[in-house]
Amino acid sequence: MRQLARLARESHARPMTGTPQPAVLVGPDELGVTFIGHSSFMVQIGGRRVLIDPVFANHLILLRRQRRAGLRIDELPPIDIVLLTHAHMDHLNITSLRRIIRSTRRQTGQTPEVVVPEGVEDLVAGLGFRKVRRLAWWHMAEVQGLEITMTPCKHWGARMFRDTYRGYGGYVIRFGKQSVYHSGDTAYFTGFREIGERLTPRVALMPIGAYFPDSYRVVHTSPEDALRGFVEMDAERMVPMHFGTFQLGREPMDEPVKRLLEEAKRLGISQKIKVLEEGETMRVFPH
Repeated sequence: MRQLARLARESHARPMTGTPQPAVLVGPDELGVTFIGHSSFMVQIGGRRVLIDPVFANHLILLRRQRRAGLRIDELPPIDIVLLTHAHMDHLNITSLRRIIRSTRRQTGQTPEVVVPEGVEDLVAGLGFRKVRRLAWWHMAEVQGLEITMTPCKHWGARMFRDTYRGYGGYVIRFGKQSVYHSGDTAYFTGFREIGERLTPRVALMPIGAYFPDSYRVVHTSPEDALRGFVEMDAERMVPMHFGTFQLGREPMDEPVKRLLEEAKRLGISQKIKVLEEGETMRVFPH
């Protein structure tokens, strides 16, 4: 609790930075990956628009963001699907979800579907999603023409303290030859190699922050851990996440990206790493 109180005080000591950008739309044959901030992304694939762990709120109870979300909800295109990796408040934000639902309903008259891990469905059941789907590790669902597979990770899923029954995981989204992996929150584990062998994602969204003190690496990857997992997965491109937005660890806010790029250079794979600014979109064309 002392650590949390200190983080909350520090989060209010600096002004928020960053400016939201207009959403960049891509063609139906392209993969578009837009970094919103923290672990939040808009993924455009197979002509569908998918939000992953969308958190637009400026505050998580007492903790305040350090950088603004890269997109504005009222400027989003209609959203088809929302994926939630676990119930932690920096990944499942009820206020943001309600606003996303209202925005899409206003534009299309319909609302998105949502996919959650087993045990999380009760948190979103009454929000107005068109359909709530739940998945377990390695289970796949076809949702609006996309193949969505939940993947294992090394983390935990309780929203409060005692609801330890809640699931957690990552996702691989696939349409034809396009595919993207979002790890959710995770520590390094040998499952990265299996995810690569079984699902062969082209793009990997990997967390690189909240790793210090070292005890945090039980549930979070350091930049070097994330890069090791990416190499073992054998994906084509890596986009880092889980850094720069919320002060969740004790490392300096600008350290994760520096360490990531240094390690990538040492390994000779700098060309495979794409660090996105909030609101920036990476476009991936089919082979």
